[in-house]
Amino acid sequence: MVHRIVTGVMMACAALAVHAQQTDTTPPQNAQLQRQEIARGEPARWSQGDQTTAEQTRTLRKEIGAALAEAKQACQKGPASERSACIKEAQQTYHDDMAKVPQTVAQK
Repeated sequence: MVHRIVTGVMMACAALAVHAQQTDTTPPQNAQLQRQEIARGEPARWSQGDQTTAEQTRTLRKEIGAALAEAKQACQKGPASERSACIKEAQQTYHDDMAKVPQTVAQK
């Protein structure tokens, strides 16, 4: 009985891992950098907030850029007939978000 439960749990975990790999939208170069950072241990920036407006602005711009890269990669996985519109929408969202950076940082 216990063997069946353990086997079932292992199979469910394997299925989830495969699904996560199939739906991962992290660009390969970013994933490699993430693995390298994690191997060195937790960076201080993970537990310390940005102190200055310049740091907050830089981090927000970096996050918006990463979101654009992920959106573009997701667009490439979609139907070919929808790719152009998907990429245009992603780029428009990027430009809109970048235009709001000063206001967003000021609200923090």
